[in-house]
This record gives sequence, structure tokens and C-alpha cells, in this order.
Amino acid sequence: MSGFGSANESTHSDLGTLQKSLQVLNTTIEHQRTLLAQLGPARSGTLQAQLHQSLAEMNALMPNLRASVNQLTRELQDQQRERSELAALFHVTQVVNSSLNLDQVLNQVMDQIIQLTQAERGFLMLINAEGKLEFRIARNMDRETIEGSSFNISRTIVQRVANEGKPVVTTNAQEDPRFSAQESVVSYNLRSILCVPLCVKDKVTGVIYADNRIKAGLFGESHRDLLTAFANQSAIAIENARLFANVVNAKNLMDNIFASITSGVITTDIQDQITLFNRAAERILGLPATQAEGAPYSDVLRPLRDQVSPIIQAVKTRDEPVTGWEIESELPGRGIVNLSLSMSPLKDAHQTTTGVAIVLDDLTERRQLEARTRYIRDVLMSYLAPQVAEQLLADPEKLRLGGERRTITTFFADIRGFTTFSEHLDPTLLMDVLNRYLSLGAEAVFLQEGTLDKFQGDMVMAFFNAPVDQKDHALRAVRAALTMRADIQAYHQQVDPAYRLSFGIGINTGEAVVGNVGTAQIKNYTIIGDSVNLAKRLQDYADPNQILLGSATYELVKDYVVARELEPIRVKGRETVERICELVDIKEN
Repeated sequence: MSGFGSANESTHSDLGTLQKSLQVLNTTIEHQRTLLAQLGPARSGTLQAQLHQSLAEMNALMPNLRASVNQLTRELQDQQRERSELAALFHVTQVVNSSLNLDQVLNQVMDQIIQLTQAERGFLMLINAEGKLEFRIARNMDRETIEGSSFNISRTIVQRVANEGKPVVTTNAQEDPRFSAQESVVSYNLRSILCVPLCVKDKVTGVIYADNRIKAGLFGESHRDLLTAFANQSAIAIENARLFANVVNAKNLMDNIFASITSGVITTDIQDQITLFNRAAERILGLPATQAEGAPYSDVLRPLRDQVSPIIQAVKTRDEPVTGWEIESELPGRGIVNLSLSMSPLKDAHQTTTGVAIVLDDLTERRQLEARTRYIRDVLMSYLAPQVAEQLLADPEKLRLGGERRTITTFFADIRGFTTFSEHLDPTLLMDVLNRYLSLGAEAVFLQEGTLDKFQGDMVMAFFNAPVDQKDHALRAVRAALTMRADIQAYHQQVDPAYRLSFGIGINTGEAVVGNVGTAQIKNYTIIGDSVNLAKRLQDYADPNQILLGSATYELVKDYVVARELEPIRVKGRETVERICELVDIKEN
């Protein structure tokens, strides 16, 4: 702009000189005329003729001189106008590129355009995601925002510029054959109209529209070129603002994600300073982000430093991630915690490592729950076969208080002569012997996926077909009894004859109530019913190493076993006699 200013000043100087010369010439002509009048007719005719000739020549030069002065004046005015427009465009460019707050910038720029073009109103429209034009800026010559019914513009011209991507200028739309028939031009009394496209990479992204409803002939080609230049700058600014808005939205989205996820997220830069510390990290580590961000990770993660630092350095050195690394540590205010850490190198656009991303998952509650579950499983497996225990863990509702009626096969096994055996034995040794025999009974029951009800003194009580269905529950009970007897006989070969004990076993099938009895704090999963009592009575009648079956059980397994029917017996609490069988063995397949 300084070079143009120098040229403009030179033109001003030349024009001033020419105007002074013209004034001198006028003065000279007037002086000559005065002298000529003073000579009078008495003077020489030759001198008078010469003076008349000189005046005629000077008068002939005057129109050309005046024309030159007028031409220079017009050129100077054009240059001044052009200089003002360029200065304004330069200012507009600075304003457009000074901020990414698009609406604020475009309001200022539109005021500049209205002032330069003497437009009555100015509008800026952008093409939205649906491909339609929507108003973004609307200003008038008083620098006020246009609202409501004042949006009466020629949409035909606007749509034409948007479709063709070429500017339109009309000095009087009322008489312009291109638009004089348009309803909006006629009804809104539109006259001077200037409309140019906003283009980015040859794609129309919007339209700038300026008009004057009073003056005709207001806009010319220079105004069109000026507004086109402004539109080019505005289009770039709009695109930059949109890209910036996308970046801001993406950042806000990422911030919201980091804030809402349950995993702690911590990032560090190449100098090991923490650059991000989300809410979950605050909760897990008990430290506010304001205290963590900007500080060295070695200070922030001081309780974990000895375990974390070598891994972070390895990630940076090897440029490889580490996932699922678990640590146990003590944190102030929380005590012992279990954490899972994953770390990976942070990369820039050139794939250069610029820091480390750390993801923390708090496993403390999960590990505590797993410990409780293991304890419960261990307790359940003390009473149930592992498969049954797993089903109960998967469906804890089965452990609620209450019961149900179902067909059950009940198993009782009791050591014969244990009272006499225990009278003269050391209590510690007695307990070891008893536990060994009871273990053999429990293992035989679990092998057939039975439920161990209880140990009652030297007796084992178990049942089958609960809590899970077992179609062959009677046969499972029979197999458990035979396995128990065989295991005890094998055990007898390993111990002193003084410690060889035998069981009497009773098995019966029938309806019983099965479920949890007790209180909310103490429960016992057991069975109750007459069929259970009968199984107990059969066990009472059994001789050492003898297995007695109730008639209901025998009917269910008779095709699979070798058994011997015994004399019917009358058991306590029953009026009728009971048919019983002695189990001998399982049939060969």
C-alpha cells in the first residue's frame, strides 16, 4: 500500500502544478487583453494584429488544458476510491483472519462492505448439510442485525449465484430483463443488487448478497470485484472456522469420553510431565487433576512409582505397548488396591513418540468379590460335588430359604461299633481315624455328583436328585454305596487291624421336601420327609459292610444291580412291614 500512496502523492503534485499553470495562463490572457484595449486605434495596426493572434492561440489552448485537468482530476478520484477500497479490503482480510469466532468476524466485515458499497443491506448465507442455503449474517447500513420480515431479498438471484457459482450485478433490477419479471424483485421494489458466491476449492459453500431498494445504478464492476475478493477471503475464513469447530467438537467429545469412562486415563509428554488426568484417574488414585496435570508422573504416582517407572521407560525405549499388567499397592486413603495397567507410546503425525498413555482399571472390588466367591465355592464344595456347587454359584436363588417337594434318593452310612472303638483311643488319633473314614464316604458321594447333607457324629448323610435334576439318581446312590464299601476294604489293607472299621448303609427313594432351613445368617440345605426317615431306619438295620435298599429304590435299579431280597421288616414309626433288599453288586454290561 505504501507504493500506491507514493504514486498518488505524485499525481496530486502534478495536478497542482498544472492547475497553477492554468491560472497563470488565464492571468496572462487577461493582461494581454487589457494592453490591447489601451493601445487604441491610433497605434500600429501590425502590433494589434500580433496581439490578436496571440490571444487567439492562447484561447485555442484553454479547452485542451481544462480537459486535461478534468481528466487528471477524475483519475485521481478513481485512484483515491480504489485506494480506499483496497485499504478496506486489506482491513477486511485482517479482520477475517484475526479470529475463529465466525459470526463476530463476519458481522464486522459486513459492516465494512455496506460502508464501501453504500449498500442498504447485506446478507451472508451458507449451504448447510442438507444442501440448502441458510442465513448466517444479516446487517443494515446502521450496523444493526436484520430480523423478521426484513428478509425480503431476491431468492431467485441468490439461488442462481449458488447454482452457477458466478457473481450477479444489476444497476436496476426493476428494468433488468433478467429479473424484472421476478415476483420478489417487483413486490419488494428491489433496485441495485450485488450477489457473489463463496467458493472453497471450486465448490460453492454460500452466497453474499447486498442491495439497495432506493438507489438505482449504485453498483458497478468495481464493486462486484471488491465483493468477490472479500468473498474469497470470507470463504477461506469460514472453512477455517468450520475446521476449527470440528477440532473443538472432537476435543470436547474426547474430553467427555475421558471424563465418563470408568478407566483412569493418564498421558505424559516426552519430559514425563502429566498432560491429561481424567476423572476416573482422580477417583482411583484419590488425587485432583489440578494437582496432577503439569507435574512429573513420578511425583503424582509416588505410591506406584517403583512398579510403574520401569514399565514406562520400557514403553518409551522399545516403542511397544504393555497391556494387562496387574499390581497391588497401598494408596493413601484407600489402603491396599489391585490395579490393572496398560501403557502405550503416544505418537505425533510423524510417528515420533511424544509421551506415554497409561490406562488404569481398578480391580480391587473385583478381586475382593473373587476372593469371596472362592471362599463360598470352597464351602459349597465341602458339601456338594464340584459340578453341583458351580450350578448353585451360577444361580444363587437356589440358596434362598424355603423348599420344594421332589423325589429324592437318600443315603445314610454309619460306622458300626464306633462308640466302643472310641472309648480307649486318644482323642486326636480318634479324630484322624474318623475323618479318614468320613472322607472316603464323602468322596464316593461326590464321585456320583451327590449332595452331602451333613456329618453327624460317625454318620454320613447324603441325597441325590437335588438341587439339580438327575434322572438316574437311585442308580447314582447305589454306585456311591458300592464305591464306598470297596474303598474302605482297600483302605483296610493299609492300616493296622485295630483301626479297621465298617459301615452299615441304608438307601431309600421317595418324596421329600428339599431346601434351605435355618435363618438368614445360618442355613442348612437339607431334606425332610418320611422317605428320608425310612432310609435312616434301613441304615440302622444294616450289618457291617451291608447295603440295604428300600423297595422303591430297588424297583428303579433292579435292571442294573445284583440284589437279594430279605425278610420284610417292621420299622419304628410304621405300622406296615417294609420289603427290603440287600445290594450285592452292579451287573456287568
